[in-house]
Amino acid sequence: MELHWQILIGLTLGVLFGIYIPEHVEYVAWMGTMFMRALKMVIIPLIMTSLISGITNIGSMDKLGKMGAKTITYYISTSLIAIIIGLFFVNMLQPGIGANLSFAQNVEGLGMAQESFGKTLKEIIPTNIFEAMVTGKMLSLIFFSILIGIFITKINKKHSVLFIDIANGGFELMMKVTQFVIRFTPLGVLGIVANQVATQDNLSEVASRLGLFSVAVIGALAVHSIIVLPLMLKFIGKINPFKHFGAMKIPLLTAFSTSSSSATLPLTIDAIENKAGASNKVSSFVLPLGATINMDGTALYECIGAIFIAQAYGLDLSVTEQLIVVLTALLASIGAAGIPMAGLVMMSVILSAIGLPLEGVGLILAVDRPLDMLRTAINVWSDSCGTVIIAKSEGEKLNYPQI
Repeated sequence: MELHWQILIGLTLGVLFGIYIPEHVEYVAWMGTMFMRALKMVIIPLIMTSLISGITNIGSMDKLGKMGAKTITYYISTSLIAIIIGLFFVNMLQPGIGANLSFAQNVEGLGMAQESFGKTLKEIIPTNIFEAMVTGKMLSLIFFSILIGIFITKINKKHSVLFIDIANGGFELMMKVTQFVIRFTPLGVLGIVANQVATQDNLSEVASRLGLFSVAVIGALAVHSIIVLPLMLKFIGKINPFKHFGAMKIPLLTAFSTSSSSATLPLTIDAIENKAGASNKVSSFVLPLGATINMDGTALYECIGAIFIAQAYGLDLSVTEQLIVVLTALLASIGAAGIPMAGLVMMSVILSAIGLPLEGVGLILAVDRPLDMLRTAINVWSDSCGTVIIAKSEGEKLNYPQI
């Protein structure tokens, strides 16, 4: 049986287990914990070897600069489009009007979250790379890896060949480890989903009180993922969206189940290279950056969430204030990468920018987890679309399997 069917079965069993026998969820939850630990184990060495290998294989700084410019342009453009779509839906449906403020949940760690946002921006340049590895500071690791990759190409050729071989060998080794971990995805998904469903209280009450907010988010995500990104694939990349979706089923299901773009990165790289046929040169540069700074679904969600909270407090945001939301959501989606409670950080930054109380975040916490699963899948979908579009722009021929 193909892996994506196994994952779907694991997902279904997890939902059923969480609903009908939540008191025994610990019997399967450990599988999700072990799977996430295994994915996290490979993330940092995979990202570092991937970036260094990718940059050294690109070769000249001119080529690297062009690919970097294409990558950043794509990521900023799609995030901005996603935010504007979110803005349209939240203004059209106005889900916050008449919302019950008493339903707000307590939010812990808001002050710490705001501090960590500014701190993360300062710490893009690491003072200790080993400390950055241990604490998982992704922006610091990406910055360091890009520098190493660039300067390997600048040293004496006799030495650079050795370092390039080490980087390529390290990346190949980490991909082998990753492919081994991927085999256990169905069991991991079963454990993760069962635990999440079992620990979610008052599902029906949550759905009734925050239903319109969820409709706005899901509708906006659907437009972005089903219309905008496939159109970009078709008309910019000249790529069949259905074939690309077929190649990406496993990473998308994993992203949906784990709610982590970074944890899904190994599977995304594997799918892009082995099913879509993009080169390691492109995927190893574009995807690690995307998993860290490209969060279309999250930026869209934060925009809708901030305006929903404003509506719930009875505030009618002006055009200028809504433009501030758009700009702040765009910058926060990049700057909040790799830090704890990234969604909470982004939301608190946006609310501060338009003068709303941070406690408003508590209004949407009840539905944050299920919507987080959806927006993470959209983040990964956008990363994958960007990678193959850039690969085509670099003159590569993709090799999708027949549908």
